[in-house]
Amino acid sequence: MSQLIDSFDRHVRYLRLSVTDRCNLRCTYCMAEDMVFLPKAKVLSLEELALIAKAFVELGVEKIRLTGGEPLVRQGIIELARQIHQIDGLRELVMTTNGVLLDKFSSPLVDAGVSRINVSIDSLRADRFKRLTRFGDLEDVLRGIEAARQAAFKKIKINAVILRGINDDEVIDLTRFAVQNELDISFIEEMPLGEISSHSRSGTQMNSEQIHEMLEREFSIIESSYHDPAAGPSRYQQIAGTETKIGFISPMSNNFCASCNRVRLTVEGRLLLCLGNEHSLDLREIVRAHPGDLDKLKQAITASMVRKPERHHFDPDDITITRYMSATGG
Repeated sequence: MSQLIDSFDRHVRYLRLSVTDRCNLRCTYCMAEDMVFLPKAKVLSLEELALIAKAFVELGVEKIRLTGGEPLVRQGIIELARQIHQIDGLRELVMTTNGVLLDKFSSPLVDAGVSRINVSIDSLRADRFKRLTRFGDLEDVLRGIEAARQAAFKKIKINAVILRGINDDEVIDLTRFAVQNELDISFIEEMPLGEISSHSRSGTQMNSEQIHEMLEREFSIIESSYHDPAAGPSRYQQIAGTETKIGFISPMSNNFCASCNRVRLTVEGRLLLCLGNEHSLDLREIVRAHPGDLDKLKQAITASMVRKPERHHFDPDDITITRYMSATGG
């Protein structure tokens, strides 16, 4: 049983571990066009990341997701994945990526122990994809997804942030793409993290219920029997007659905080206890003041659980969280 239990009797079993704040895209809802990245001295080393991962697993975390930024731009990512996969007690190591480098990294990731992968893709139209990512090439991602399919991950899921008036007309096309390629898909509501200039978040807000209604007009959707005790916030259904599961991540319209079982670690070592609040603990300070001291690290993590808030309160017109999603760790 997890030893990480917060004040609301929620058991933390899932760590989202950011390995870099850098990215090879500049998605409009995720980053500013001109980002300022952390200097190397403020970034956790691979050894520090592995030590923190070990501490969490010894405290009952079953699942670790490697995130960014874009995790595949971090030098040494394959060796880090291999080290984390070998930690006794870890049930599953997974990753979220933009897919640009999957053509190169899919097979090494599988060999290192990454069992499932999520690929963020918000449009299947090359010109729109380039606008949303500011300079990305859709073909790189499609080639990466195909490489991932050939590499025998246990499961591949695509993630799409749906914005009204921008890409909501692709909900059906993205779902068909998932079905045709035997992928799962999750639709994500945009969250108000960081100041952006590309669009008004209140004007582009699209909730999960609206997306679900669009899908029901085109597909027969049934309840899914899929259950993962360490799963994230996605609620899954399934397209009848296929293996494709559909997830809805609804931080704006359907608060899932009561069942929250996850925390996030930024690459600078901030343990974020809630995505939508600034409650955090500086683990970098601890690992550098007490190098290799696993007990000291575990004590600090355990003590931090009393600071995990009950819920977040997102408002698309109120940017109280100034950190960007790219700096949050997925």
